[in-house]
Amino acid sequence: MRLETKMIHAGVVPDPTTGAIMTPIYQTSTYVQAAPGQNKGYEYARTQNPTRDALQLALAALEGGAWGLSFASGMAATDSVLKLLEPGDEVISGGDMYGGTYRIFTKVFEKYGIGFHFVDMQNVENIVARISPRTRLIWTETPTNPMMTITDLAAVSEIAHSAGALFAVDNTFASPYLQNPLDWGADLVVHSATKYLGGHSDVVHGCIIGNDPGLEERLRFLQNSCGGVPGPQDCFLVLRGLKTLHVRMQRHCENGRQIARFLREHPKVDRVHWCGFEDSPGYAVARRQMRDFGGMMSFTLKDDRMEAAYKVLSGTHLFSLAESLGGVESLIGHPASMTHASIPREERVKNGLVDSLVRLSVGIEHVDDLIEDLDSAIG
Repeated sequence: MRLETKMIHAGVVPDPTTGAIMTPIYQTSTYVQAAPGQNKGYEYARTQNPTRDALQLALAALEGGAWGLSFASGMAATDSVLKLLEPGDEVISGGDMYGGTYRIFTKVFEKYGIGFHFVDMQNVENIVARISPRTRLIWTETPTNPMMTITDLAAVSEIAHSAGALFAVDNTFASPYLQNPLDWGADLVVHSATKYLGGHSDVVHGCIIGNDPGLEERLRFLQNSCGGVPGPQDCFLVLRGLKTLHVRMQRHCENGRQIARFLREHPKVDRVHWCGFEDSPGYAVARRQMRDFGGMMSFTLKDDRMEAAYKVLSGTHLFSLAESLGGVESLIGHPASMTHASIPREERVKNGLVDSLVRLSVGIEHVDDLIEDLDSAIG
């Protein structure tokens, strides 16, 4: 079954009671049992829910995994991956990453004795140099948030497994439509399904997908024991979003390509960070492991004063100034004060995230309207 067909049909069967083609929202906290121990597989909604089960099957199918687990947010999913570790273990991660992930690494899990090392993963030798006998996890985003750098998944997978470490990939920016990290050797794929998977800015959700049954058992235990589970309404909304993921992503990519080129040619724009430029450092790898280049990008102005960036941020009308990404509507943001504010400034700047950087999540509106909006705001 091809990916576009999976997005509509994976995990979904007609409701056995009514024949409803859409998965019902099983809005219940518990399940009546015929007798003790006779529960038809369902006992309590923190542990299992039929709507969640359908979504988990769909997520696994889209990423080419054997199993999928849903969580209340992308950070709840990340939290569960980190709970696979023990005090004294070490994690190697990209220096250019989502601020919330950096925060949970350094402000939550570091105090429990887990060590974190941040390197530029565009050069895999930087990872090799940080490997130690205590390395238990390599974590990457690709493309990264917000600098759009690319990690060679196959190369990092080989490094991780040679060191006896797990390899986890945050695939939020690409979505399963553009990239499937399990195919390149990743052990775990993590998504903030709030973004492209849901696609309509109306749900908060996260997920983990993998193949190893031992990891599934451990993560399912954490999902249930720690309780960071989504409600059935949230699962229904993500299931609904998956059905149009392929057509939305096609338009995100089409619009993104045109806007990236427009920005690069604009006389007031300095640099555009988008992995689809042929002279981008990660272009060859991106072309090999991705199906297209997406609708996420960031840019700086030749006038690098904060006032110039703020003028653009406050001057758009179709690009809404807001956190998050991946919805059908276009968003504009200021990573230094919004999504990445939790990262110390010196760390941000070291990775190219300067104070004047502007990030775009290009939506599926008519691209000419979006270009006119940006052109007017840049001036």
